[in-house]
Amino acid sequence: MLQYKPLTNLPTAEELPETDHQPVDSEFQIWVSTLLAILLTSLWKDRNDWFWGVNLGIYYDPEKSAIVPDGFLSLGVELMPSERGRLSYVLWRENNVVPLLVLEYVSKTYGQEYDQKMVDYAQMGVLYYVVYNPIYCHRRQHQPLEVYRLVKGKYVLQTQEPVWIEEIGLGIGRGRGTYKGWTREWLYWYDREGNRLLAPEEEIDSIEQQLQQERQQKQQAQQQFEQEQQKRQQLLTKLQSLTPEQLTTLGIDPELLD
Repeated sequence: MLQYKPLTNLPTAEELPETDHQPVDSEFQIWVSTLLAILLTSLWKDRNDWFWGVNLGIYYDPEKSAIVPDGFLSLGVELMPSERGRLSYVLWRENNVVPLLVLEYVSKTYGQEYDQKMVDYAQMGVLYYVVYNPIYCHRRQHQPLEVYRLVKGKYVLQTQEPVWIEEIGLGIGRGRGTYKGWTREWLYWYDREGNRLLAPEEEIDSIEQQLQQERQQKQQAQQQFEQEQQKRQQLLTKLQSLTPEQLTTLGIDPELLD
């Protein structure tokens, strides 16, 4: 368990570097984490007790440099502590709330995702460690997505996908979808039934499709109504052409047609 000095002797976020300033391989590396953040923002729009950081430094020990995951989730903290937002995530300024989950994107450049970073996150006490390993840059025969849970100080690989995270009532896993006009594999949050949450443009498309279906159903109903009205009018016209005797033979009161 880390021991922290009194708050008055520790640096603030303004006094610490914001990130490690390491370049990312591609915009996709940022978008993967950003999409997860956007999905949470939509799902938890009425909540203010969580924070998702993207490429933001986490300071967990005053004697060490920040560790900068591609994404991380903390619960029980303010969503937006100030108008400026967070310059970095400083544990001793966050009531020592350790991120519940961190995400690392395995890039073409070796980044210690499977060794030193796992040790650091375990020492920090991060409960879930998510490693996304795109097809074009597999490392050491690892799976495309590996989610580890901290058990007695060590990370244990979870075998199912999506991996259910009880603490947030969501699962995390891969799926093919469209974000920023790019259709490919992404990481998504999943509900308990295994349905993935929709990206913004997918949700818009879904709503538009639903509206289009409703319009088609109304048009079909209107057409069916008009066809029934036409049939009734044709029948009425035919009956009106009959004599009273013929109508009586058919069991129809002639006065009903007047």
